[in-house]
Amino acid sequence: MGPWGILAIAGVLEVVWALGLKYSEGFTRLWPSVITLVGAAASFWLLSHAMKSLPAGTAYAVWTGIGALGVAVFGMILLGEGATPLRLAGIGLIVAGIVALKLA
Repeated sequence: MGPWGILAIAGVLEVVWALGLKYSEGFTRLWPSVITLVGAAASFWLLSHAMKSLPAGTAYAVWTGIGALGVAVFGMILLGEGATPLRLAGIGLIVAGIVALKLA
């Protein structure tokens, strides 16, 4: 698997640990806390490997973009967070930024 694939998996794991953080309720619930810690460690580890081949700024921006996009979308789906037109436009801008960084 190439560095972009590794970075994509790292981004997905960022979504996992961020949502796990929400469900851990301040690290007071065991399994969501474990998922959060394992997901964060794996996400950072994969990000560090992707950065061996990709520019640091690009890799970090794409990683955080995937995380922000995923948490926003799953927040709307799982947590009932609002899907306002402005929020959806912001998500669209994140996607556009990720695509632009990949093409650059």
